[in-house]
Amino acid sequence: MSDSISLQLAHFCAGTRYDDLPAEVVARAKRHILDTFGATLAGAAAFEPRQVQQMLGAEPSAGTSPVWGTTRSLGARDAAFANGVAAHALELDDTGGCDHSGAVVLPAAIAALTVPAGRARPRPVSGRDLITAVVLGYDIGRRVLEACGGYSAHNGKGWHSTATCGTFGAAAAASHLLGLDAAETAAAFGHAASFSSGLWAFIHDASQTKRLHAGRAAEGGLTAALLAAQGVSGPTQVFDDVWGGFFNAFASASKQPEALLAEAGSVWKLMRCSIKPHASCRSNHSTIDAVLHLMAANPGLAQQVGRIDVRLSAFVHDMCGGRDLASLSSAQMSMPYAIAIAWVFGDAGLARYLAPARKDARLSAAMSLVRLHVDPEMAALDEPVVSVTPQRGASVSHHVPIALGAPANPLSDAALRAKFSELAAIALPAEQADALADRVLHLDELDDARALLPLLAGQSERHELIR
Repeated sequence: MSDSISLQLAHFCAGTRYDDLPAEVVARAKRHILDTFGATLAGAAAFEPRQVQQMLGAEPSAGTSPVWGTTRSLGARDAAFANGVAAHALELDDTGGCDHSGAVVLPAAIAALTVPAGRARPRPVSGRDLITAVVLGYDIGRRVLEACGGYSAHNGKGWHSTATCGTFGAAAAASHLLGLDAAETAAAFGHAASFSSGLWAFIHDASQTKRLHAGRAAEGGLTAALLAAQGVSGPTQVFDDVWGGFFNAFASASKQPEALLAEAGSVWKLMRCSIKPHASCRSNHSTIDAVLHLMAANPGLAQQVGRIDVRLSAFVHDMCGGRDLASLSSAQMSMPYAIAIAWVFGDAGLARYLAPARKDARLSAAMSLVRLHVDPEMAALDEPVVSVTPQRGASVSHHVPIALGAPANPLSDAALRAKFSELAAIALPAEQADALADRVLHLDELDDARALLPLLAGQSERHELIR
């Protein structure tokens, strides 16, 4: 009897070693780890993470796993939840994996480092092993999404793939760090399938549930691996064509289960992920880039705008066409607001999305000139086309097919480091942030990845609430 798809995938995870990773994959992994740490350290000061910490009863020395950017610690599973929420809280975490892979995978992986040595994995765990686990987490989370038919098909049905598919990525990373064999890893995937959840219902009223999805996926994946390590069996046919199988339940019309194993070990899904330069939903980024280009290329245009028209897909319109600025999360999803801040301020950094900026009368006036036009010929994830018509004269248009931060248009090392430093400064002294960055960028040289843990403790509680 041949192995199930789940067991084949588990053999790949359990058998992959650091030496199997190309140098460019290792380098990219360190960039994404650094970026996720920065997003999380800043995110710890946001409303939702603070409420999560309060709900969990986080107190100093309450556990062995740090709540990044704070003086608090929790048990491993609660820490994975809290840090996952913080990682996604400011919309500055990476994208293009499960979708937000860093916010799911890294909190689960770091929490797994704090689990006491046991039957499965002795301690310490090297930096190379941590890198391998993170790469596997990104890989598996994305493979599950592609096997669901891809981002548009899966999310278009109302599922939030960060939560549904990300749980498997977290389980893969945690299973590797816990030293699970193939059978145990398959059990972890089985548990993860039942823990998988997450809906786009938050989009209709700007509720804060979206921020929780990454945390729940991180916690669910870690819990799945911990249960498997304790010998609790999980369904091994969860990816097969059976009643109750994941794809039959979550993607019955779009499933492509062969994508789970296609080119595994030769094509690493981390390499398709993007690092965000703008503090908004990724689907707004190329539009922001286009507006910034038009303003820079046409001196004086910013003072003469009469109308801004955007041609976009129905999918992106439904996701980002709102104009609700009542909360940070709703503003970050809004394309009209993204256009307004790029036009008025010349950037789309975090400060432009916070409450003081959202009340700026200039932005309301700018948003009133933005018109969104659905193009039925555009594919779901086609990047929008921006046209600016001045009060006098002909309109100018620009299309950015590859947004800044994408693999084919990456942030420079200097820009990445600057982004990290700016975000980490919310929680850490500059010297500590620099030490953390240096350690991450030389992570493959660490004999014990737990050396990262003290550098993640901070004082974000002293920072005013970000909302």
